[in-house]
Amino acid sequence: MAPIKSVPAEPRPYHHGDLRQALVEAALALLTEEQDWNFSLREVARRAGVSHNAPYNHFPEKRDLLGAVAAVGFEMLRTRMLGAIGKIKTADAMLLAISQAYVGFAVENPALYRLMFGPALVESSRARPPPAETPSAGQAPARMFAYEHPKAFAVLEDVILRGARSGLFAVAPKDQAAFGIATLSCWSAVHGLTMLIIDRKAETSLPVRKLVKGLTEHMLDGLHRRRWSDVPRGSPLRPRQATCHHAER
Repeated sequence: MAPIKSVPAEPRPYHHGDLRQALVEAALALLTEEQDWNFSLREVARRAGVSHNAPYNHFPEKRDLLGAVAAVGFEMLRTRMLGAIGKIKTADAMLLAISQAYVGFAVENPALYRLMFGPALVESSRARPPPAETPSAGQAPARMFAYEHPKAFAVLEDVILRGARSGLFAVAPKDQAAFGIATLSCWSAVHGLTMLIIDRKAETSLPVRKLVKGLTEHMLDGLHRRRWSDVPRGSPLRPRQATCHHAER
């Protein structure tokens, strides 16, 4: 008797529920499996178990669907970063934790990360997820990245703000320009290292966690580096703790 050939299972038919969410999940699954987004809307529809015309009810173009997938990626990244903070009390330890989480997310999801931050979605003003209207707690400065999902970026902003307010970081909390540059510098450093790692251009034998730790230590050196004795009394750049310490001398 001839052996029975196995037949690939067909996608489970879609019956009811959130069609948009089903399509986004299908596209995310394809992106993860193929590590690319060259799939068609027809393939997404097949994976979701719907007709090939169904995606157009929510996503007129494939780029619109990819933008929705990127939005999910930013929410995943934010959750990962917040989870890494846990019960950590100090801003410097928080910065290390979220840096590790950030790079770890990209290493595990390289194609999704490239989609989120790469050029594929910048051709259209509709491509990037719309910014959230509600800022994070304690957030003062305006964001410097109009194109980045603010919910994820706000985690880094909050950590820098916490360090600035506690006097741990040499940044004046109310100086929007200084705060923006400090946050931009940290994000740029971690993002740059992330790209080098996932593109396999970080030519080193060090494991990823040690690379991130070393980079974060250099960032912290920059955030801590100002000598408070050189800062004039009354300057908004001088934290309250530093002023008191200087007075005790």
